[in-house]
Amino acid sequence: MGFTEKQIKEIREYLEQSHNPLFFFDNDADGLCSFLLLRRAFGKGKGVPIRSFPELNASYFRKVQELKADYIFILDKPLVADEFLKEAEKYNIPIVWIDHHEIQNANRFSELVKYYNPTLNEQKSTEPTTFLCYQVANKKEDIWFAVVGCISDRHLPDFYEDFTKKYADLSIESKNAFDVYYTSQIGKIARIFSFALKDSITNVVNMLKFLVQVKMPYEILEEDKRNYTMHKRFRQIHGRYMKLLIKAEDHYKKGGKLLFFQYGGDLSISSDLSNELSYRFPKKIIVVVYVTGIKANISVRGEKIREAVLKSIEDIDGATGGGHENAVGVQMRIENLGKFRKSLKELAK
Repeated sequence: MGFTEKQIKEIREYLEQSHNPLFFFDNDADGLCSFLLLRRAFGKGKGVPIRSFPELNASYFRKVQELKADYIFILDKPLVADEFLKEAEKYNIPIVWIDHHEIQNANRFSELVKYYNPTLNEQKSTEPTTFLCYQVANKKEDIWFAVVGCISDRHLPDFYEDFTKKYADLSIESKNAFDVYYTSQIGKIARIFSFALKDSITNVVNMLKFLVQVKMPYEILEEDKRNYTMHKRFRQIHGRYMKLLIKAEDHYKKGGKLLFFQYGGDLSISSDLSNELSYRFPKKIIVVVYVTGIKANISVRGEKIREAVLKSIEDIDGATGGGHENAVGVQMRIENLGKFRKSLKELAK
């Protein structure tokens, strides 16, 4: 499903009439591949990964001014600060916002904001933003980018079969997106992207330049001077990631429905950890907490868990959260973690 033909046509028209678009995309493989599909299809614009959590905050507007953008495209980000939207309105810069998360507060948008989300369509659906951007781009040679973004967001697209015919050596036979993500070569590319995005801004910018020009997926897998920093970062993070994963798995042995794992340090990979833990232990509710300073960034995974999570934070001052039915992101002050854990445990019984 995804977008209607009318929606696809409208988005293409905005892309075509823009001269210097700026793409803000969520800092994961779904956001990255969404940007790459549109950038490669329309041949213009710069991309900026959004590292602020949980929203695209007002500080990013300086990039709009610095790069003299005439259009803003927001990809795969469910929350955008009111201050950012007000700045765009002040300078009369139109925003095209493409997302697939449940929307909150749609009425606050001005006429400058063109919001596209298949959860609001008559035939409601929740395909990843990569899937939606592939519909818009319609560039068949980039099918592998589309598969990478979709499986990263736990979705096996209907065009996966076409991909397997073209790249049999990179794919596996499965109807499970995370089987493909964790056990195939196209999945390895997705994991390389995910970890490489957690590098310095300079290295990420160089990666984007390389990915805009790359022709085939094999150019990602074969390490050379063009992609050396991507592979180096992947190896660095993967080693630390595996140690944390082993520690988190120890919590599984403690029994109970809730697997609650907390860690700190300079590496935010709670989303990656929670995804793999939910893949390994599908019957568990997975809660991975990354503590940084006085804040906790939390990734929750579980069957139809969003309602319980949002209810758990209702009475927690300053806590924010949102996401999908089975995958939710939350932020709160660390002193409220105990209250959150107790509440979620009760509601998830």
